[in-house]
Amino acid sequence: MTMPAASDDIRVSLIAPIYNEYENLPDLVARVESVMSAQPRSWEFICVNDGSRDGSDRLLEELATSRPWLRPVFLRRNYGQSTAMQAGFDAARGEVLITIDGDMQNDPGDIPRLLDMLDERPEIDIISGWRRHRQDKTFSRKIPSMIANRLISNVTGVRLHDYGCSLKLYRRSAVEHVKIYGELHRFIPALAHEYGAKVMEAEVNHYPRTKGVSKYGIDRTIRVLLDLLWVKFLLRFLHRPMHAFGGLGALLFFPGLLILAYLVGVKLFVGADIGGRPLLLMGAMFTLMGANFIGLGILGELLTRIWHEPGGKAQYLLRDEPPDGK
Repeated sequence: MTMPAASDDIRVSLIAPIYNEYENLPDLVARVESVMSAQPRSWEFICVNDGSRDGSDRLLEELATSRPWLRPVFLRRNYGQSTAMQAGFDAARGEVLITIDGDMQNDPGDIPRLLDMLDERPEIDIISGWRRHRQDKTFSRKIPSMIANRLISNVTGVRLHDYGCSLKLYRRSAVEHVKIYGELHRFIPALAHEYGAKVMEAEVNHYPRTKGVSKYGIDRTIRVLLDLLWVKFLLRFLHRPMHAFGGLGALLFFPGLLILAYLVGVKLFVGADIGGRPLLLMGAMFTLMGANFIGLGILGELLTRIWHEPGGKAQYLLRDEPPDGK
């Protein structure tokens, strides 16, 4: 699905992924209504039900019947936060898109202040929330998050204190070319920055969870680190895969050739037996692995060309003007 055209009637689209938040939904909807109704911008609230099994979908339908600004989106199964957020982006009609958690730990009361900041800074495309006084467990959440934030900042070059904060504001133009999946929702500022988006950070409130059960665990940290490797590849080698695969291939291929050339010289000029030498196996392995990586680089370059040239290469060219006198 592609992002719909912006609507003149909607200025701000709030997006909240919802997964088993039955107890928090009424408070979330009421709080968002109270905050957004008091500010002058037109708005909508998109709640993406990510395959909840606790009745959140039925509650969303009920809440939406009397609230025209509440737009539920229902996914067929649980796809994860990134996919749910992408579904919200795809459904949004506003010029400014705001993501927020459905567990009431983010404060909707921060939104008008952040919108004012965005209006006052036309050069800024993304405002990322910073939970400076985060209300979470220290060892299972805060320390792993602090390490991950520093690592992500160093790898991507976009330095933020809190990549994991869901409360973020995006100008529509900053994310319309960004697609997220896996755990990539936390990397949106870095991915958008690759398209030229300007990112800033602002402190926001954070509250402890009082209802429902957290869906985060230490296993998510591992998934985030794996996705970080993919993001690093995207940011550095997406448009030049030969530099990644070809470079690694050259590091293996040419030493392998030198090893094999040395062994051939030993066999031809010294007459030594090389069949049982481990060096022969190493040289053959390095050469084959290097050739494979170089082949992957060439294949990646071809795929990149296909991506950038969806119409295909023309088989012929037409002359712009006929020859003189004809």
